[in-house]
Amino acid sequence: MGNVLLTQLQLGDKIQEDVVTPLGGILMRRGDTITERTVEILQAFLIASVAIEDGTEPIEENKNFIGLSDTPRASMEQQPKQQLQVAYKQMFQLLKKLYQSYTVDQPFPLLDVRVQLNQLLQHITTYNVLTFVPDHYTEQDYYIHNNVCSALTAYKLAQWSDMKQQEWMQIALAGLLKDIGYVKVDRNILVKPETLTDEELEEVHQHTVKGYQLLKNIAALNEGAKLASLQHHERADGTGYPLGIHDKNIHQYAKIISIVDTYHAMTLRNTYRHAISPYLVLEKLHREAFGKLDPYLVTLFIEKATQFHSGKVVRLSDNRVGMIIFSDRQQPTRPWVNVDGQIINLINERNLYIKEIIDVK
Repeated sequence: MGNVLLTQLQLGDKIQEDVVTPLGGILMRRGDTITERTVEILQAFLIASVAIEDGTEPIEENKNFIGLSDTPRASMEQQPKQQLQVAYKQMFQLLKKLYQSYTVDQPFPLLDVRVQLNQLLQHITTYNVLTFVPDHYTEQDYYIHNNVCSALTAYKLAQWSDMKQQEWMQIALAGLLKDIGYVKVDRNILVKPETLTDEELEEVHQHTVKGYQLLKNIAALNEGAKLASLQHHERADGTGYPLGIHDKNIHQYAKIISIVDTYHAMTLRNTYRHAISPYLVLEKLHREAFGKLDPYLVTLFIEKATQFHSGKVVRLSDNRVGMIIFSDRQQPTRPWVNVDGQIINLINERNLYIKEIIDVK
């Protein structure tokens, strides 16, 4: 067939000759199959055309065409994301109502919470830890968003770890209800933009104890989910709260929730702080893995969260936009980024970092 323009490639085409980058590296090898992702990578390297083998099965016109104007495919990709946002909003609204109206003399509505959470988790394959942003987000509801996002991320981390499948829902509930003690904390303190007084800070810290007291008698929650509400601010070196216990006394659920809570606390904006780049947060988590958080779980979280980001469009800290084309497994938060044909290795360019992941529609 010979050379074919990038915009005319079709799914299933076979590469006839190795595709070489401007720097001489092999980008694709002879016999590789054209997929949607390989086209994105070819675009990132500004490859205009590639040699395609003869004998490719004819494809119905426009059905599998993957050029830049492939609007039907983009619409199909968008639908699962919209469904995730709808399920997320329903979970958010239920949790917000619970925070606003629940009193300790009422039966805790765990069944309603679990049913709605199960509906949300039906979309877990669409959820991406680094790129998901709730629609219509407001910083006044930060702590509710933090809990819903923590439920999703905790479920992911449980899947990535060796945790048994029957525990995945419990760890998601642990993430969702980790701050349930806030129902007994003055809301004005929770949304206060100024620095908290010592008395206010102590009241906030007590949400862990109050949360455990609310959950401890709920038979449908296992002990790990209950202890996560009490221990998710404990640290391995004993510097956490409320008890100042050390690593060996912290439940595995609480170790997972500590990681996802820390991640979302920094990547979601609130009334007193702007959101921080997910990649910078992952670097911070890596620094705290030894002494504060569980190093195995942190390493696993970073590795899995960044594993599928080749081809993602990102904005660097100097506001240039480019595409991730390679990630070093040893430093996954600092990939190679192609910006207008220039390859920027963030491992070497330490003054730069990924500011934002742009989710191209």
